Amino acid sequence: MEEYPGPDGIAAARRLLAPHVLRTPLLHTGSDWLRAKLGDGVLLKLELMQRTGTFKFRGALNNVLHLDAAQRRITTVSAGNHAVATACAASVVGADAKLVMQTAANPARRQLAASFGAQLIFRETGAQAFAEAERLVAEEGRVMIHPFDGPLVATATGTLGMEIMEDAQDLDAVVAAVGGGGLIGGLACAVKQVNPNCRVFGVEPEGADGMSQSLAVNQALSGVAVNTIADSLAPPLTTPYVLNLVRRFVDDVVRVSDDEICRALYLLFREANLAVEPAGATALAGALGPLHGSLFGKRVALVVCGSCIDAAGYQKHLARGEQVHGQD
Repeated sequence: MEEYPGPDGIAAARRLLAPHVLRTPLLHTGSDWLRAKLGDGVLLKLELMQRTGTFKFRGALNNVLHLDAAQRRITTVSAGNHAVATACAASVVGADAKLVMQTAANPARRQLAASFGAQLIFRETGAQAFAEAERLVAEEGRVMIHPFDGPLVATATGTLGMEIMEDAQDLDAVVAAVGGGGLIGGLACAVKQVNPNCRVFGVEPEGADGMSQSLAVNQALSGVAVNTIADSLAPPLTTPYVLNLVRRFVDDVVRVSDDEICRALYLLFREANLAVEPAGATALAGALGPLHGSLFGKRVALVVCGSCIDAAGYQKHLARGEQVHGQD
């Protein structure tokens, strides 16, 4: 496979995924408040409406569909969303899935992953979860469906980028959340090959800024300390493949606080009638915060990447966001 996804590879992935993956809408917001803050050109890519509630389904399914019948004994490691996506992907092809989740995984994600018939294993930390998944690969011969690394993930998230570029002409910028970088890497690769002048920005939590740290030292990091409410954006490491994609195709990666993420989560509820997990609000947090000067008045697509969260957790973040917004 190519060093990075090209148009032909992304087109092939779209054909492969099409029977199972939704083409999610790209819509203008009807909010006068958001238009006043960001301008009239802001669009929301509603990937929270994807099957399993996040963009992760694209990459997980693309990986699983490339396995032959003998290889369809799989594992992965996840804070929740990727486990749900992989469990769903396994159910599509009838694969045997034994998935490792962190003990603190959101209850809604635990329940949803189990509903697809996957066997779940829990470990306390991200590092311990990765170690257990690697043991399952070594001892049981399972295939690792990586949560964010590799050409098959990037090609799949490239399909999301192609959808945006087809649905909105002459975009000035696209903004997406950053965890391990599987979303922003493939997305940016697709966007830049269609329109090199369209800027692509990544936004990551201050408490899980592994990509920013990796860019600063120009190398992938095997250990990243994480402390953020945006648990689906908090992998304990970065990888060389994804880092190379980000260096090549992403214009900048900025950081936002948990307070800024909660405020954006509240505003998506108040202004766009969207209930999202913290990761799903992170692109808007960046647009309202460190990217505001670069984006105001421009034609911009914000990726609303996920909505997998339990009601109690959502209500807590919503109340925090409302309080933060009231202090502005």
